[in-house]
Amino acid sequence: MPSRHKSLVLLAGVILLQVLLLAVQIKRDSQGRLIRSWTVGAVSPFERAGSYVFGSFRDTWRNYFALRNTKRDNDDLHRENDALKLRVAQLEGKAAEADRLGALLHFRQSQADVPMVAARVIGGSPGTGSLTIQLDRGEHDGIRKDMGVITPDGVVGKIIETYPNTSQVLLLTDKESGVGAKFADSGIQHPVGGVGESMLSMKYVPNDDDVNVGQRVVTSGMDRIFPRDLPVGTITEVKPGNQFKQIRVRPAANLEKLEEVLVLLTLHPLREPDTVAVKPAGDAASNSPPVANP
Repeated sequence: MPSRHKSLVLLAGVILLQVLLLAVQIKRDSQGRLIRSWTVGAVSPFERAGSYVFGSFRDTWRNYFALRNTKRDNDDLHRENDALKLRVAQLEGKAAEADRLGALLHFRQSQADVPMVAARVIGGSPGTGSLTIQLDRGEHDGIRKDMGVITPDGVVGKIIETYPNTSQVLLLTDKESGVGAKFADSGIQHPVGGVGESMLSMKYVPNDDDVNVGQRVVTSGMDRIFPRDLPVGTITEVKPGNQFKQIRVRPAANLEKLEEVLVLLTLHPLREPDTVAVKPAGDAASNSPPVANP
């Protein structure tokens, strides 16, 4: 480096040193020494930038853990909600079962002189070829083929197969099923049979007969399976046909949601609160086995 440049550098260094010394010595009225003011002014932008970056990182970190905790709490609440829904469904099921069993017991007590067996439904039709249910009672409980099966609401079907501890019921809605029936108000008899779906069909009613929607249909007792005057269903549709009316009947019993049923061990008549007791149909009552409880 030339001597001239060295002199300039040395002069600049001396001047800078003097300025710094003066800054250290000079005090400002309210802000302290000038050097401190310079230093703070130079460092402040970096401090602000660092504080902003650190604060952003800190907030992001806190929010991350807060979101993790919130998600965990949300998952816990979902699981608790699902558990409560399941519990409510179970309690509703138990309440519905208690209502059914209460109605069954009340009906059974009102028919104390009629031998019958209460049974639970333990299975349904294995295929679409027939509409059947399986019961948890069988020959050991006195159940035999062709015995009638009912609920407090009405006719369900008849026993078609029996085993030592179980039995099979052909539902009234099956195409091969049927029941002797009559109009509850007029007593005119016409058979009612299944059509393979939820509704029934009343057969052989002439087109000139007066039949109205809403009429009640009950058993006639002529099939030697059910006693008379048990509810079969209610007429929901009447149409004229070629020779006979096309009459649709809604079953009185809910055949699609059967849980418990009663198997009649006799043709002894059943009493209904709104009907008069009828005569026994046949002498099957004399051979009836004792009543069994569920």
